[in-house]
Amino acid sequence: MLARREPVTLRSLVAGTGVSTMAVYTHFDGMPGLWRAVRHEGFVRLLARFTDIRPTDDAVRDLAALGAIYQAHAREQPDLYRAMFDDSYGLDDAVVPDAAFDTLVDAAARAVADGRFDAGCVPRDLATRYWAVGHGLAMLRLGLVLDADALPGHAQALSVALFTDAGDDPARCRASVLAGWAGG
Repeated sequence: MLARREPVTLRSLVAGTGVSTMAVYTHFDGMPGLWRAVRHEGFVRLLARFTDIRPTDDAVRDLAALGAIYQAHAREQPDLYRAMFDDSYGLDDAVVPDAAFDTLVDAAARAVADGRFDAGCVPRDLATRYWAVGHGLAMLRLGLVLDADALPGHAQALSVALFTDAGDDPARCRASVLAGWAGG
């Protein structure tokens, strides 16, 4: 229904399933609870993909790989991705979205500890900027404003700009970002 852009109502959701509308109330406490569960599931899937990336000795490469995974998640599950960021319904538990974000924070902190980013770089701030860049590109792509073939080049260039602003050497950064996208 999401993929077909059909209105998701309680009746349309259960139509043809043999399940009563009461099941949605029993299991999700109604439609708001169902939407919270859908949002949560999107973040669960993103976190699972993030945890598939095993840290290497190059934290900047790892950050770039996480960015590539983020874009793949949005591209491969566009309707779920859109629902993840629909704040019409809150999240019952922010642990999973926070854990996904913390994966970026941890990689940025490793880059600071390794001397790739300046000691004054605040990993949480850098992760916020990186997520914002990734989300913006994903939404432009999903809205068909940005061509799919152009997305990796823009993502890589913006990553290099962000990471060199954080203190990384431009040539080394570019190599790490390209490696992350190749392996992510």
